[in-house]
Amino acid sequence: MTTPANLNLARGRTRPLDVARVRKDFPVLERTVHGKRLVYLDSAASSQKPLPVLEAMERYYETTHANVHRGVYEIAEEATALYERARAKVAKFIGAPSPEEIIFTKNATEAINLVAYSWGRANLGPGSILVTSEIEHHANLVPWLQLHSEKGVELRYLRLLPEGVLDLSQLEATLRGASLLAITAASNVLGTLPPISELAHAAHSAGALVLVDAAQYVPHLPTDVTALGADFFAFSAHKMLGPTGIGVLWARRELLEEMPPFLTGGEMIRDVRLDSFTTNDVPWKFEAGTPPIAEAVGLGAAVEYLECLGMEHVREHEQALTAYAMNALEEAYGKQVAIYGPPSAAERAAVVSFSYKDVHAHDLAQILDGAGVCVRAGHHCAKPLMRLLGVPATARASFSVYNDESDVDALVGALREADKVFS
Repeated sequence: MTTPANLNLARGRTRPLDVARVRKDFPVLERTVHGKRLVYLDSAASSQKPLPVLEAMERYYETTHANVHRGVYEIAEEATALYERARAKVAKFIGAPSPEEIIFTKNATEAINLVAYSWGRANLGPGSILVTSEIEHHANLVPWLQLHSEKGVELRYLRLLPEGVLDLSQLEATLRGASLLAITAASNVLGTLPPISELAHAAHSAGALVLVDAAQYVPHLPTDVTALGADFFAFSAHKMLGPTGIGVLWARRELLEEMPPFLTGGEMIRDVRLDSFTTNDVPWKFEAGTPPIAEAVGLGAAVEYLECLGMEHVREHEQALTAYAMNALEEAYGKQVAIYGPPSAAERAAVVSFSYKDVHAHDLAQILDGAGVCVRAGHHCAKPLMRLLGVPATARASFSVYNDESDVDALVGALREADKVFS
């Protein structure tokens, strides 16, 4: 079994990440693209997977696969133990009080929709107020727009300031009478890190619950849902070195107990009669049908990998790399490059969205691809934010534990190719 290259960090060492060693755990980074080494700068969309994750899932399928919670034979009980062990690992990783407050979903989008459909439709209606922000991913906006359309829920917005942070000057007034604050912990476009603890305290003081979209937060910063003050907390495995097809909703147990099920069918029931049914206990009440068992195993391995690296080290490394990238772009291209979001890397996650001259982001991404550099281009599922920025799209470089300054240098150098093509 492969173990993380920086396992010693989990044993008391306090040196920075050794990215050269970490890279060896990611087989895909050994390949070339268009004859160039692969420079992967799109982890905000989906991160690459280390060998311990790949091997854990392969081992599960080779030795253990069976449906969970149902069979009494040995490998079925082994599969159930692996699945529930992954739940416990995730709970510990985010500081959840109990593993039973962890709901496995398809992704963060489904986790937010679960809250909107289950808690939202049971508790919100005409006259209800929901507060969100102008920097949200569509996943934390469209479900609430649908409630606005269907049930007359009033939506209020925390506005974006020119410096790339939220305007909190009218926070108390904006939250007055609200039932829910639905807010991102880290913008997937700007990298902005709203002060979640402060926002949660204000929301609770106003009598509102707090839902946090943490898809871009959990992979990059130490996380404690209790300290943050969240009531609902959603994130995806595939952005944190884990597999696609599985996400997480954490919620306070008393809320989960009160909420009706999101999906119905097998597994989520305790009893079924021809005229009624009763639901299973939390968390299985919200996990209808055969769950993503191998994916949960992979997520558990990803959590262990990140724990071995140390999330404090992950944050320190990515913050320094983000600062290096912003400085390198500005030094190389000056005002020809527009970088969106907070000016300080300390105020943002590991994301740098930018425009280069008048080159469209999609054209820019294609040119960078020719140099082996993978960046995202588009509206990043944040069209309202793009309109605020006054651009149709941006190019976005995003970093993870396997990136270093050489990747940024490759990005900066590849931009010069744009001049040759479009001059």
